[in-house]
Amino acid sequence: MMRSMRLGLHALGIGTGAEPAVIQAVAVAAEQSGFATLWAGEHVVMVDDSASRYPYADDGKIAVPADADWIDPMIGLSFAAAATTTIGLATGVLLLPEHNPVIVAKQAASLDKLSGGRLSLGIGIGWSREEFDALGIPFERRSARTAEYVAAMRTIWGNDIASYAGEFIDFEAIRVNPKPRARAIPILCGGNSDAALRRVAQWGDGWYGFNLLDVDDVAARVGTLRRLCADAGRDPAQLRVAVALRQPDPSEASRLAELGVDELVLVASPPRDPALAGAWVAELAGDWQ
Repeated sequence: MMRSMRLGLHALGIGTGAEPAVIQAVAVAAEQSGFATLWAGEHVVMVDDSASRYPYADDGKIAVPADADWIDPMIGLSFAAAATTTIGLATGVLLLPEHNPVIVAKQAASLDKLSGGRLSLGIGIGWSREEFDALGIPFERRSARTAEYVAAMRTIWGNDIASYAGEFIDFEAIRVNPKPRARAIPILCGGNSDAALRRVAQWGDGWYGFNLLDVDDVAARVGTLRRLCADAGRDPAQLRVAVALRQPDPSEASRLAELGVDELVLVASPPRDPALAGAWVAELAGDWQ
């Protein structure tokens, strides 16, 4: 059976989308226009001249200026949650190995509780060595660190008294409250590489493919994900698949749904004037209705 495809909006937290009145206006309008999820990404640190290659652009350069405002996604989504009642919230993505997982577990559970169980945690392993250096965290083995942090957070969410012993984090008999509404929060892995898709297949609850070239690119990546799920003994139908395209075309909506895409995420910068946000969101949604 073909899945029905929802729309997500990745527009909050950066530049014009970092202004409080714009966040509120866009969040309210997105909920009214039928968007399924509000997405917000993260960088703790930006540098003017990065030697690290940005993996989501052909030239290896991130398009966001280094001096742009970039709101912490947990705080930005909390602000959006307070203005809405039903729309989903998702980090897209939070760079998990840059954070203490006990703190992230508490922050995420707090937002999930306050929003009525609306949070999904999109996570990535990071690409900027300069960012890791500034935070004093090893850039090497960040994938293994991420996997361990996810396991530790799930242990915290699922147990009243939690213990975990690993290479990167360990704790014994701790209580971390509140708990998420469902005693768990869906974790979607970002990244388009085979290694990223392997993380999805091995321990993720879903995949957030970002800035994919076109629908053929989505088809190739979904095919790889299905193969990796078979290798891991997992049913790909149980995974949530969200993708953002460089130039999304409404005429290709049915093909995306046939590929098993649950959510097409539209990436755009909102207008500076919050009074224009409603019409801007409605126009985005109208193209796909």
